[in-house]
Amino acid sequence: MDTTTRRAEVPARSAVRVVSDTRPVSAIGSTCFAAAPLADVGSLVLVLLASSLGALLSRFHRRIVLPTVVVEIVLGIVIGPEGLGIAEVDSYLTFLANIGLAFLFFFAGLEVVEKRVPRQALVRGTAGWAISIAVGLVVGVLLHGAGLDAEWWVIGVALTTTALGTLVPILGDAGLLPTRLGAAVLGTGVAGEFWPIVVISVFLTGVYGAVAEVLLLLGFGALVVAAAATALRVRPPRVLHVLQETVHTTGQAAVRLCLLVLGALVLLAFDVGFDFVLGAFAAGLVVGLALDSPEGKVVRMRLEGIGFGFVIPIYFVVTGMNFDLDSLLSATGLALAALFLALLLVVRGMSSLLWLRELGARPTVALALFGATGLPLIVAIVGIGVERGAIAGDVGASLVGAGMISVLLFPLLAIRAASGAVTTGPRDPALADAPDEY
Repeated sequence: MDTTTRRAEVPARSAVRVVSDTRPVSAIGSTCFAAAPLADVGSLVLVLLASSLGALLSRFHRRIVLPTVVVEIVLGIVIGPEGLGIAEVDSYLTFLANIGLAFLFFFAGLEVVEKRVPRQALVRGTAGWAISIAVGLVVGVLLHGAGLDAEWWVIGVALTTTALGTLVPILGDAGLLPTRLGAAVLGTGVAGEFWPIVVISVFLTGVYGAVAEVLLLLGFGALVVAAAATALRVRPPRVLHVLQETVHTTGQAAVRLCLLVLGALVLLAFDVGFDFVLGAFAAGLVVGLALDSPEGKVVRMRLEGIGFGFVIPIYFVVTGMNFDLDSLLSATGLALAALFLALLLVVRGMSSLLWLRELGARPTVALALFGATGLPLIVAIVGIGVERGAIAGDVGASLVGAGMISVLLFPLLAIRAASGAVTTGPRDPALADAPDEY
């Protein structure tokens, strides 16, 4: 923690101590607000404004629907130092952004459970991701050897991610989810979210030797499995009654327990030596299994309200405020962004070849484009990599820029490629358990 962060924490600590004062609550509240610099509060309000505008502008035009993540990052650039310079990232915004990052990976874990992807699609998606990571790591080594200021594993893992959360609404609107192509995209997308998180967590520890890290990861996974089994089997009647009774009241016991699981596994992962995002993802898996029921949908909606309604947008707006736009718009930055965009299609799109016999040529091209669509995890991986000194800020800006272009361009091209070539006829028997609705 640097000196600036420590200084920024002093007002917060003094504000907490004031609570023990005997003055009226209104006086204590005014003192707490006074303890925070006005500029900090102003920046927070501007970030919340950008977050709100992002949700509105992304759906403002009836025919053109923009990914909300992209709009939020762009608005962050506008209000940040690279744009109008009217807002700055302080310790308060950094704290909220980190919570948003944890929620982002938390919901990635929830999606793995919620989508009920057919087992065969998961197996094939994992096999495809193994091909992608092998190619991606080779590309990372070559680029690093050519002088790119980034660790080979950061590039390799970032190129193998898939923005499943971004793709699901697009697939649903296009009517592709109940098709063979939809099942293939889900299998590819789940693998593109789950495995990059696991791999990067091992690389990011840097505390123990490689063997010890793998053993710790296995131990952490066993603990998560035990927690999931407990959540599924140990359900005291009285506790269940309280959970159901408070779903529609101010108690919200189920939501509070979910947040407790998130915080506990984040803390555990951090204490063991892994990056906290692995704990957040594991919490999503555990909570997803616990909420896998009709009653759980209400709790899921409450959690989405906290995550997607508050802290996750803050994370992406703050990412925009920290974005190195000048580096991206330079000749080198644009060239790197174009290179990364092509590499996303090659590295991630290669996995689609495993589906060629079943899907046919055009749907396979569509699958390659869908699979190469990646931004949220790219942003997270680049942010963590920059913080750890594993990738230079200008290189990270180009990689994020490529991710932004991918979510704007690849799904549109994929839908066009799939148009008229996708049927909802009999699926491959191996995919017979794929759901008709999601």
